Amino acid sequence: MKKKLAALLAGVLCLSALAACGGGNDAQSSDAGASDDKTITVGASPTPHAEILNAAKDLLAEEGWTLNVVEFTDYVQPNTALVDGDLDANYFQHIPYLNNFNKENNADLVSAIEMHYEPFGIYPGKTATLDALADGASVAVPNDGSNETRALLLLQDAGLIKLKDGIDPTSDATKLDIVENPKNLDIQEIAAEQLPRSLEDVDLAVINGNYALQADLNAKEDSLITENPEYAKVYVNVVACRNGDENSEKIQALKKALQSDTVKQFIDDTYKGAVVAVF
Repeated sequence: MKKKLAALLAGVLCLSALAACGGGNDAQSSDAGASDDKTITVGASPTPHAEILNAAKDLLAEEGWTLNVVEFTDYVQPNTALVDGDLDANYFQHIPYLNNFNKENNADLVSAIEMHYEPFGIYPGKTATLDALADGASVAVPNDGSNETRALLLLQDAGLIKLKDGIDPTSDATKLDIVENPKNLDIQEIAAEQLPRSLEDVDLAVINGNYALQADLNAKEDSLITENPEYAKVYVNVVACRNGDENSEKIQALKKALQSDTVKQFIDDTYKGAVVAVF
């Protein structure tokens, strides 16, 4: 495991110049030199996941554990690194995305710790309000299955489109499932990490909570509309691990620290409604 993780981190250093462009190949370890037996290595998106993990470091240290946080800027590598054994766990995804990854990659990752949800929001780009949206306006949405479904449901809630019957938060929908589009919106499917950058080129964008936060956008404060909380709770973000590891000493120690009052207070104080703890 040490060799594989070292190789991963070495490769990342060579690609660090691409990370600022959201290239999706960046991983940065905050504590790569610790020993394996008392080290918990977790892959995470930088915001808010890595920040939340770091808020638990001292609690874990008090119990004799070293937390090693490896940051990734995309939604693929944290799972492949976990499958390959380079990580003990990851923390970046919601359950529908995890289920979809398992199905598409014949993987067997499981949810070990339910942590929070991040409300999706519709953010203004070239158009400032929903009422001002012109015929043929462009709207960017994430292009991966579960998150595109989530974005389309939010556009439907905003009265901008209508989806065919049977589309719910657990579906894998695309723009082909739109049956009514009265404003003839140009729905542009874009990689989730690129959505904040797309705002200058599109009229509106539906952006994942973590990527919005990384771009200094807060769903509660900056979006034109946020998703139905009941939908949002379906997309609870979890700490995932390999099937069979969820009851291991490492994962249980991680769960105790992450679901502490200290971490909940950090989430509430830091994200002010853009990240909502579920524990």
